[in-house]
Amino acid sequence: MNLIVDWGNTRIKAAWFEGETLVAVERFESIDALRETIDEKRPDRMIVSSTSRAGQTLEEDIPALAAMDWVVLDAALPVPVIKNYETPRTLGADRIAAAVGAMTVFPGQDCLVLDLGTCITADIVDRSGTFQGGIISPGLNMRLLAMHQQTARLPLIPADELTGSGWPPLTGKNTRQAMGSGALNGMLFELDGIIAEHRKKYPDLTVVLCGGDASLFESHLKPPIFAVPELVLRGLNRILEYNVKKLPAIQ
Repeated sequence: MNLIVDWGNTRIKAAWFEGETLVAVERFESIDALRETIDEKRPDRMIVSSTSRAGQTLEEDIPALAAMDWVVLDAALPVPVIKNYETPRTLGADRIAAAVGAMTVFPGQDCLVLDLGTCITADIVDRSGTFQGGIISPGLNMRLLAMHQQTARLPLIPADELTGSGWPPLTGKNTRQAMGSGALNGMLFELDGIIAEHRKKYPDLTVVLCGGDASLFESHLKPPIFAVPELVLRGLNRILEYNVKKLPAIQ
């Protein structure tokens, strides 16, 4: 069985796959919990995508890795897409994994991958299996935090407070509502604009949505939108299979 670990900025998310079949998804609050699961279940193979830990550090933290086939997704690891990117060494593992995930779920299609996490990434991977690049901009929490930290009197608003009473109106009637509206509607208009511009070049564009804040925007973006919550994990599993079984590139 394959263990897929997505070690993000704020959490550890993992998935178990039998080949291409997703069996289970888990979340861990600490490396100790992850280590206990690995010691107990003993996966056959493992891939790690980490924004904070190098492979050497992982080996020190999880001794069981010495007894299994495992890889870290970094710039040197072969992936089943072509990177048309000027600085491939700086290309985030989550971006390339999401792109591979999109091509796995929607093969042979031009895809715009919208990953709504700590940052927003909006990347194109075309029907030939080429990653064409994209944009990076502040995510929802980052926008709210910036307004609070970069001003003298604006409050810090938790993101989960914003939609408790429905989507905020454009004409906020108090400061908290105005800030929430600016953050949410600003992101919404940004995403709709990105989609519209890309559709000019790719008329049959498939828009794929993932990330922690995807559920907030799924029903508000102009359809058709395909929400795939485990897109990055599916992409990581495809990359692992590609390296272990030498599968062909995605086209």
